[in-house]
Amino acid sequence: MMSKLLQFFTLLYLLTVTFASIEEATSLLKWKATFKNQNNSLFASWTPSSNSCCGWYGVICLNGRVNRLNITNSSVIGTLYAFPFSSLLFLEYFELSLNNFSGTIPPEIGNLTNLVYLDFSMNQISGTIPPQIGSLAKLETLHIFDNHLSGPIPREIGYLRSLTELALYTNFLNGSIPASLGNLNNLSYLYLYNNHLSGSIPKEIGRLVNVVKVYLETNQLTGHIPPEIGNLTNAKLFSAPFNELSGSIPVEIGKMKSLQELILHTNNLSGIIPTTIGDLTELKYLQLYDNQLSGLIPGEMGNLKNLNALELFNNQLFGLIPSELGNLSILYHLTLSNNQLTGAIPSSFGNLRNLRVLYLHDNNLIEEIPSSICNLTFLMFLQLSRNNLKGKILQCLANITTLQFVTLSHNNLSGELPLSICDLTSLQVLDLSGNDLNGAIPQCFGNFSGHLEVLDMQHNNLSGTLPMTFRTGTLRSFNLHGNKLKGKIPQSLANCKELQVLDLGDNDLNDIFPMWLGTLPKLRVLSLRSNKLHGPIRTLGSENMFLELQILDVSSNDFTENIPTGLFQHLKAMKTIDPSKKAPSDGYYQDTVAVVTKGFEREIVSILYLYTVIDLSSNKFGGQIPSIMGDLIAVHTLNLSHNGFQGQIPPSFGDLSSVESLDLSGNQLSGEIPQQLASLTSLSFLNLSHNHLRGCIPQGPQFHTFESNSYEENDGLRGFPVSKSCSDAGVLDTNETVSGSNSEFQSDFWKGALMGSINSGNLKAATLRKL
Repeated sequence: MMSKLLQFFTLLYLLTVTFASIEEATSLLKWKATFKNQNNSLFASWTPSSNSCCGWYGVICLNGRVNRLNITNSSVIGTLYAFPFSSLLFLEYFELSLNNFSGTIPPEIGNLTNLVYLDFSMNQISGTIPPQIGSLAKLETLHIFDNHLSGPIPREIGYLRSLTELALYTNFLNGSIPASLGNLNNLSYLYLYNNHLSGSIPKEIGRLVNVVKVYLETNQLTGHIPPEIGNLTNAKLFSAPFNELSGSIPVEIGKMKSLQELILHTNNLSGIIPTTIGDLTELKYLQLYDNQLSGLIPGEMGNLKNLNALELFNNQLFGLIPSELGNLSILYHLTLSNNQLTGAIPSSFGNLRNLRVLYLHDNNLIEEIPSSICNLTFLMFLQLSRNNLKGKILQCLANITTLQFVTLSHNNLSGELPLSICDLTSLQVLDLSGNDLNGAIPQCFGNFSGHLEVLDMQHNNLSGTLPMTFRTGTLRSFNLHGNKLKGKIPQSLANCKELQVLDLGDNDLNDIFPMWLGTLPKLRVLSLRSNKLHGPIRTLGSENMFLELQILDVSSNDFTENIPTGLFQHLKAMKTIDPSKKAPSDGYYQDTVAVVTKGFEREIVSILYLYTVIDLSSNKFGGQIPSIMGDLIAVHTLNLSHNGFQGQIPPSFGDLSSVESLDLSGNQLSGEIPQQLASLTSLSFLNLSHNHLRGCIPQGPQFHTFESNSYEENDGLRGFPVSKSCSDAGVLDTNETVSGSNSEFQSDFWKGALMGSINSGNLKAATLRKL
């Protein structure tokens, strides 16, 4: 009897499992029928002919019921609307990541009460997270990251007491972090970054005593960091940068003894750095930069013997750099720049034998650079610029053969350039500008055998001649502006085929115009202003001359005779307006070039792709202005003043649609001002004074803004704004309006320039000096 009863129940169970498997198979087929790509070969096994779905692709059964559905990275295009949430009640693992599912998450997901693992990540799912997800009491892993979810995080997630991983990052979630997350006392990993979460970090986060990693960055979180954070004694990483957190760093942070990474940069944190940070002896990465922290750098940081990176730049820290930082023997990245630090560079820094990056620029450091720096034989980046350092450049820098980037600019360094610098064969950028260096430039500076791209020694007291031999094929920027160099411009510079910026202005060079520089295929900036260059400018007759040139400044020299039209025939970069051009985003070095425009000298930073200048002023050029210059429609500043130009202003100048500053003063120009100039809607500065012009001043959008000093000392100009009236019937209507499209660059650039910064174009005008 018992045997027959056992057989009966076994048969009943098998029939139940069979019917259940058929029901699950049927429901999955209905869901598959909603996929937009029915020809997906991966699902060839999903057919009605199968008695059970347990052998299908991605389907794993347990006791005859679907236990796991894993179709990760299967190129499915579909939704969850027809998914059989009510049929797959024994489902424990549900994995749909790396597909193209869209639509919302149906509330019926709450029926899958046996789920342990749920992964919908990297799809196109939108809408809100349904509160019914709180019914999944057995859930241990919830991944819905990298979708298009919006709305708040439902507080019902706090019911998922078994949860160990919660990953909702890279969505559009908003609202506050629910305090109910504090109930998840089994949680090890919390990933909420790259959303629009706001409000404060709830103090209940301190109840996540088992949490190992917390990622909250790139949200809109505000308020103070709760002191309860100190309860996270098992946490190895706490990351909340790119938010709007304020207040001080709580002293309780020193209780997080397991912490290896503390990342709080790019917030509004203020106050002092607590000395308790020195208790985090497991710490490897400490990033507090881009805040408003003040006070001293605590010497207790010298206890962080496991620290690899210490980044405190862009704060308001002051006082001495603690010598205890020299104890951080495995440190490879130290950035203290852009603070208000004073005193000397600690000689103990010579103990940082593993250091790769040392940034101390933009502080108030004094005294000499300690020779112990030369012990840092793995150093690659050394930035000490914009301090008050004195003394000579260390000869022993040659010991650091790994150096790639050295900036010592804008200090009080003196003495001669050490020959040993030429031994730095890995060097890419050498910036010694703005010091008091003297003596001759060693000949070896023209023969760097490594990868040198930038050599900037402008604004020093260097004398003698330029190196005569240049073989540095990688050189991109060469700037010796503002020294006392004499002699000729070496023709071997033609070997520097990568050269983009050549600035030899404000020296005592005595030579003819180096037309051979036009063969450099990438040259964008050529400044030879304020030297003793002389004679006529002769062209080479080549069609490939100065094709990329955007700034040509030969002002304040002794050039004579007519300007050859061939000089302007092939200036491709000045003849084409390319709105897609952007300033280079070089994070290590930005070229600076001084230009005169609108009567002022401006030092422009990182302008090579945005600004175009021709300055031939203060020479002895004569003859007529070549009409071909009207083809240079990309020019923003054109200065031909203080020469001996004769004849009329070319009517073709009316085609200079980008010109903002036009200075033709101090010449022998005659005739009338061409009516075509009235169409220059970008023009904001005009100087035609001290010529022999006559007739009616054109009237138009920009000409209404110029005052009488733009026209003074001419023979017979009439009309507004000079006192003599003009009744010329051909005058334009004074009510004509300005075209916004042509004046966009002018309005954005010069308004920003006068404030000292142009954020939209990454340009900066740092110097305004009335000529």
